[in-house]
Amino acid sequence: METDKTRFRPLEDTLVLRRPEPTVRPILLALGAVAALALAGCSSDVSGTPAPSGQGASPTPVAAGDADLGALLLDPSQFPAPYDAIVLPPQAIAQALPDLTGIPAGAEVSPAGCKPADPASAALVVGTDNANRATISIELTTVADPLSTREEQLKTCTEVRATKSGATSTIRSTITPAPPIGADDTLAVKQTVSSGSGADSVTQSMLTLMAQVEQTRISATYMSFDDSAPDAATLDELFTAAVQKVKAG
Repeated sequence: METDKTRFRPLEDTLVLRRPEPTVRPILLALGAVAALALAGCSSDVSGTPAPSGQGASPTPVAAGDADLGALLLDPSQFPAPYDAIVLPPQAIAQALPDLTGIPAGAEVSPAGCKPADPASAALVVGTDNANRATISIELTTVADPLSTREEQLKTCTEVRATKSGATSTIRSTITPAPPIGADDTLAVKQTVSSGSGADSVTQSMLTLMAQVEQTRISATYMSFDDSAPDAATLDELFTAAVQKVKAG
């Protein structure tokens, strides 16, 4: 099937609240751990001071033993400047995936039924723009359900509260026009994850493009913590390349 060459132009009006002290999110911690342990010979700065991502047991690693899934992932070299990209190992993926949904592992979710299903396997490459404290993540997952199931869940769960260890965050989701690209199905969603109050409030802003080819779901997420517009052009470019690679097999 030919890929539609029309490029998706996501809306760039996501509102983000600032806070004086940046909050270090699990996905940034995962990147820091990989940079320190797996890429000791390379330079990959990540802003912030490492700190535990939450109380209780560590999240269960996501199976990433599907060699074919990893082979379909974009190479880090395909990320343009200023994004320093690395492929995350299984334990780091387990820490990062909840951050891409805004729902911590083990959190109580209200309304019930609004927590995304855990994938059977996953592969993840993350590019970090250190100057702007932003990331673009390309995630491949093996799923049993069609993408329309996730779309219906997002339409039903437009506002979700997730509570863990006494801390509550609110996830708000808005479906946007789907990217026009050749795939079994496509979806786009803008989300904000708000937590804290007053001077301690912080809002994480995300724009996610999704496509599904048979049982492989491709997700490209731009995440930031300031009031800048999402890097829609780079997100679209990487999303398109990721879908094309999966389709090519």
